[in-house]
Amino acid sequence: MEQNKLREATLTAAAGTDDLKRIFQDRKRTNILHKIEQQTLSFLVTRIPKSITSDMLTYIGTFGSMMVLAGFILANYQNDRNYLLLGVFGLAVNWFGDSLDGRIAYYRNTPRKWYGFSLDIIMDWVSTVLIGLGYLVYAQKAYELIAFAFVVLYGWAMIISQLRYKITDIYSIDSGLVGPTEIRIILALIFVLEVAFGGLIEYFATGICITLFIINIIDTRKLLKLGDIRDDMERKVKNSAA
Repeated sequence: MEQNKLREATLTAAAGTDDLKRIFQDRKRTNILHKIEQQTLSFLVTRIPKSITSDMLTYIGTFGSMMVLAGFILANYQNDRNYLLLGVFGLAVNWFGDSLDGRIAYYRNTPRKWYGFSLDIIMDWVSTVLIGLGYLVYAQKAYELIAFAFVVLYGWAMIISQLRYKITDIYSIDSGLVGPTEIRIILALIFVLEVAFGGLIEYFATGICITLFIINIIDTRKLLKLGDIRDDMERKVKNSAA
């Protein structure tokens, strides 16, 4: 209770200051496809049958990740990389479910903020593990470690977003111009190129991991600065209340 009061007092004391504007400059989505994505979701949300619930959409998104896993497995054991195209469709299904689950709840005025938030984070992690496991099955032995690195680095990015939410009370899933939607599109393009030419996915996967590592380092530095500013604000509130 005391922590909540302190948190509220800190934010109130900082309201309207330059620090708050700088800290919360990510109030809106920053990914490149934000406008197009929002227009598409606004169109879809009014057309989802009432029999399809928010939870069902979350599980549909996870099923899309299972399709990506299945595409990798079939491509490996059937020795036919055309099965990777199943992964392209799976990523589209994952976007559909993952992007609409929360929005449909708010549209229907039936939001469960913390339940939905918790379920979404857990299923996002499951989806990441499924995709990483799929690549582990498909990858050549020399590149199997890349699958592990992808899961670790994407998990690191998820942790950063949760900690940023804890510090700022603003939940942001984007890192600059790139968000989950852009990552799905990049992965889909990699699958298509792998089907067309073969032998390229290892290089792309390595490139993605290097990029994620750099982004995570930058975001971690920013996160620590936010934490330092929050600590300074809370000290000021404590001193003023003393």
